[in-house]
Amino acid sequence: MGTGGRHAQRFWGLVLGWLLLGSTLAATASPPAIQAPPLILIIESYHADYPWDVSFNKGIAAVLGDRYRLIHFHMDTKRLPPRHYEARAELAWQEYLNTRPDLVMLADDNALRFLGPRLAQTTTPVVYLGINNNPRHYGILHAPNITGVLERPRLQDVIWLMEQLLPSRRDIRLLVLLDSGETSSVIVNEVFAGKEEFTLSKIRVTVKRIGHWANWQQQVLQAKEQGYHGLVIGLYHTLLDDAGEHVDSEAVMHWSSQNTPVPPFGFWDFAVGADKTIGGILMMGETQGEEAARIVLEITQGTPPKAIVPRIPEQGRLMFSRSQLEKWQLELNPTLLKRAYYVD
Repeated sequence: MGTGGRHAQRFWGLVLGWLLLGSTLAATASPPAIQAPPLILIIESYHADYPWDVSFNKGIAAVLGDRYRLIHFHMDTKRLPPRHYEARAELAWQEYLNTRPDLVMLADDNALRFLGPRLAQTTTPVVYLGINNNPRHYGILHAPNITGVLERPRLQDVIWLMEQLLPSRRDIRLLVLLDSGETSSVIVNEVFAGKEEFTLSKIRVTVKRIGHWANWQQQVLQAKEQGYHGLVIGLYHTLLDDAGEHVDSEAVMHWSSQNTPVPPFGFWDFAVGADKTIGGILMMGETQGEEAARIVLEITQGTPPKAIVPRIPEQGRLMFSRSQLEKWQLELNPTLLKRAYYVD
């Protein structure tokens, strides 16, 4: 090889060496890949603007912040008839397969009922919330990847409140109205032990499940005539009119509040307000969401779901509507005043 060839070979060797060194330095100086936040799929039994869903999603967001990516699927089972539930559950399952989340949250009974058994066959961690029924009834008993938060309406709290607000009255009768939806059925079976008539702390309680709007109106209008001293407006979201159409839940509540001849009370925070109920010791969706989100944090930080016992959050907040108290000429005694939170 001539002198020129040797110089050329040396030159191109140097060039190649510098290129290799440059690529090595560039690789060394590259910033580490940014890991995406964990993805959580929240499958909700109801619809996005349903007050309970708005409330528990607020609680979830407050705890998780922006550390997680949240996507939602709404089964819409408050407004759709039961014949559509399985189809909506199938769409929710397809959403799970398409997104492959790091964790699934199942909100309320229908989501757990239809998706729980399928998810129990996977390794994806699952956290449920807002569950009225016993979770073992949903085919997830001993599933190592599933845990969550239970929801338990407490009629005892309403009874105690009525005793505080009506101390001079004896032989109190209370009417509890519920719609005919799945959740109401579970509440009657799990909370009221399947009974529609019973006595609790000397107060006689009647529970009625109603499917049609006209019947609901009749029960409200005749409450005083039938001998009741108070009305609990429980769930009222699946009522149908004479044409078989769903009646707007806010319209049901406002009409009931305006037309009841006896003081109205509630179980849930979304039922209290100037044109709603007086109040009560109320369950809050926000509390359910916060507790479920804390479980999510524990799981994503390494605690296996099977090591987390299902929880019932701290019992409800004492909430009132000032305008409703004035309307019914009710005054809070010192015991209630110390704990009361007002919505208006």
